Amino acid sequence: MARLRVLTREDWPLWRDLRLAALADAPHAFKSRLGDWRRGGEERWRARLETPGTYNVVAFLRGRLAGMASGLPADDGRFELRSVWVGPEARGHGIGDLLLTAVENWAVRHGARTLKLAVLPDNAAALALYRRHGFAPAAERGELLPDGVTRERVLAKPLHGPRS
Repeated sequence: MARLRVLTREDWPLWRDLRLAALADAPHAFKSRLGDWRRGGEERWRARLETPGTYNVVAFLRGRLAGMASGLPADDGRFELRSVWVGPEARGHGIGDLLLTAVENWAVRHGARTLKLAVLPDNAAALALYRRHGFAPAAERGELLPDGVTRERVLAKPLHGPRS
């Protein structure tokens, strides 16, 4: 049985543990690097959870931390989905679907008309999850990656109302 928990600033140790696990498990899936975040003290982790208007949620599967995702308000009714990760032992149990639906519903409740995200182009598992949830390529160009040639893929989804 999976359940979600919306994080507060006091939950920074949970966020830290999951974020570090994500960066260690899937360095190919994130622009951030493990070394960049290992140097972060309590203030840095709290600041991540205190960013105004954000939604940070973690998933538990059988009582164990299983995944994470964040939503951030952007501009003009466009919100962003970020920091999505599902732990190896929880993959295939619908945790990614649960997290995406939670962020999407949060965005709709806060007036979002579009939910967008950036994904590294070779992250096939994430691309499949996002496509399954109705995300499609956006006209917006992604940020240039460190190789100086490749860009992130920006995907977007129009929002109409809460999903169950």
